[in-house]
Amino acid sequence: QVQLVESGGGSVQAGGSLRLSCVVSDYNTARNCMGWFRQAQGRERERVATIDRDGVTSYTDSVKGRFIISKDSAKNTLYLQMNSLKPEDTAMYYCAASLSRYCSYGMNYWGKGTLVTISS
Repeated sequence: QVQLVESGGGSVQAGGSLRLSCVVSDYNTARNCMGWFRQAQGRERERVATIDRDGVTSYTDSVKGRFIISKDSAKNTLYLQMNSLKPEDTAMYYCAASLSRYCSYGMNYWGKGTLVTISS
């Protein structure tokens, strides 16, 4: 069973930065499409950013220019660098991975999440 374990969440003031990490237990899965999703209280889960096998990235409009998704294949680790954080970024952040190399399909594996809280 593939496992994804997130870390790096916490509480910061608006304008601050956080870096989330996600370690993937399976070598091959770590090289497929992976992404970060978030769910704020009372809202549906939304896609934040994805990165495919070739390193092609995609971001939701609200985080463009502020968040950077990357991965270190040697460490089986996915990252999300979050800068200029806003209170509306407050949410549980989930790491996810696909069975596909590219991000045209849904995610198949999910972590348990890490909480990010931004105060104004």
